[in-house]
Amino acid sequence: MIGGGGRRMRVVRLAFFLWLGFIWQAAAQSWDTSGNGLLQGTYYFREVIYVIADNSGNLGRALSVYGNIAFDGTGGYSITGTVMDSDSGSPQSFNTSGAYSISASGYGFLSSPVSTGDSIYGLVSQGIFIGSSTDSGFNDLFIAAPVGSSAATNASFKGPYWIAELDYPSGSPLDVRASLFQLNPDGSGNLGTVSVSGYIGGAGTTVVRQTIQGVRYAFSNGAANVAFGGSLTTQNLIAGNRYLYISPDGNFVFGGSPTGWDMFVGVRAASSATFGGIYYQAGVEEDESQLVNGFATLQTFYGSLKANSGLILNHRRIQSVFNNSAYDFTYQDSFSLNPDGTYDDPSGFQHYIFGAGGAIRIGFGKNPYLGINVAFQSPSFSGSGVFIYPNGIVNAASSALFTVGIAPGELISIYGTNLASGSAVDATFPTTLAGVQVTVNGIAAHIYVVSPTQISAIVPYAATGPILQFQVINQDVSSNAVTMFSSLTSPGVFTLPPGGIGYAAALHPDFSIVTPSSPAQIGETVAVFVTGLGLVNPAIADGAPGPTDQLSSATSTISAFVHGQAATVHYAGLAPQLIGLYQINVEVPSGVSAGDVYVDISGPDSYTSQALLTVAGGATAAGPEASTSVKLDRPRSALTRPVRSRLPVARQRSSREVRSR
Repeated sequence: MIGGGGRRMRVVRLAFFLWLGFIWQAAAQSWDTSGNGLLQGTYYFREVIYVIADNSGNLGRALSVYGNIAFDGTGGYSITGTVMDSDSGSPQSFNTSGAYSISASGYGFLSSPVSTGDSIYGLVSQGIFIGSSTDSGFNDLFIAAPVGSSAATNASFKGPYWIAELDYPSGSPLDVRASLFQLNPDGSGNLGTVSVSGYIGGAGTTVVRQTIQGVRYAFSNGAANVAFGGSLTTQNLIAGNRYLYISPDGNFVFGGSPTGWDMFVGVRAASSATFGGIYYQAGVEEDESQLVNGFATLQTFYGSLKANSGLILNHRRIQSVFNNSAYDFTYQDSFSLNPDGTYDDPSGFQHYIFGAGGAIRIGFGKNPYLGINVAFQSPSFSGSGVFIYPNGIVNAASSALFTVGIAPGELISIYGTNLASGSAVDATFPTTLAGVQVTVNGIAAHIYVVSPTQISAIVPYAATGPILQFQVINQDVSSNAVTMFSSLTSPGVFTLPPGGIGYAAALHPDFSIVTPSSPAQIGETVAVFVTGLGLVNPAIADGAPGPTDQLSSATSTISAFVHGQAATVHYAGLAPQLIGLYQINVEVPSGVSAGDVYVDISGPDSYTSQALLTVAGGATAAGPEASTSVKLDRPRSALTRPVRSRLPVARQRSSREVRSR
């Protein structure tokens, strides 16, 4: 094991802590389509598509597609709708058909209705599909909700509802509008006076307020036309009409202008809410923090999150035109619910509102991070026999969720029921442990720990994508097959205590562990222990320890950031003498604030910002001892991966994009 300048370190002490903590914690594959029946019948949908034209973030083209989409329950869909293309200037009839593949978890993809050969990736929960094209190389947001068996009417639409909207009326970042308002339908077509507040890009942090009187709505065939009236000026936020679609239970609404490129999401207001468990999410964000430097950055995403005891593990699969390709962004956040069931993130730039008692969450981004997002609580899963939870495969170090890509050589944790007859641990990582095997694309994985509800194993280096299929065999009885997407890298930092939230498992050059009472020093090189760095050179056999005679380095470029500042990486690769463990030797850069700060790791298709590192120079932010409930703000800029170039790059497909439909 090497330190800065090539120093070798022994890691026996740290390895003991890592493995002790984790005891209880080939061929082309097709995507699992056992969840295709989750989409069946007639739905209302809306997709907004944005194509960046230049270095400033101006749009060169925008489209909105909306209307009816009919899913056949077996993988086919047809659309009868309308497209509003900025190139044509007026709405046009739009009819097409396509295919879809949805797994048992609700995760999957649709063939794009507007871009041949591309896909919209997303998730289904509570009957609603949300997603984005991400890996197809352009920015969009897609939402579809079923038309109820009893169509919504004026009489059935009663409030109050909270609505968050993002609009691109001219395509200029200076003209982007983000609005938040409440609708109070009376069941008779009246909305009365609507008070809107929000932001206009060029106005900066100035809150724009607008009062609209005499607003009305009218339902037809289960959808409504909301008439705000008036016309858009440089001083107001909303004008004209909005088509509104509503979920069968009335808890969720979405839509936009029939002649514009906006999208709104909304929830029936709840007096209180609980926030916990796994949620599926999607959204769009316009980062205007660099307008002073002449550009803005548009990002769209889908993903998942897990909330528990005031902390959030968050994943977004992000498309930003100023990055070379889509990437997985995983990070830790915190929350504290207000009495009315709302909350703001620690930075104060995101406001969240819950509906359905906490089962639905919408988000509204404040200037300069304008945007909207929506999240639906995941369904629960159970099965007979040997059963892997369909959303139960995660990064063993960071606990990054199932929507994150899986890298070759990554240590993963598989959760389910009846996975093993008992519990066993073997530090030699055999391919059969206590009668249990794990296969990835049919290749035997090396296993560290098994129990009835959890297995930890290493993804074989030869298991490549874009799709990976996982299966557990317990005493010759096979589990259900779970499919996930592969990635080049999927870094997760081991933490003490384990779980992905807390202090990074890191060593000083004298082999002692970095802790709040023994912090890292500015200029010091610390060894941070991770998984998910992908392929290595020289290559090693599956289940073999990291070599010592010639260190095995990650073939992908790995970068590190400490408190948002770029840090020198002296080595990134396999940890010598250890199985299933990578290390990154990171030099703490000058200028980093004293206390507990985030150490971020980036690969070509990934960025993680979860683990903390204590840096010397003053009092720490979380006290003298490590805590499992670390709540710490980070620079808001650290929540946006540093872009590689300000010049728009040629469209590139990631390894995730599925072509075989």
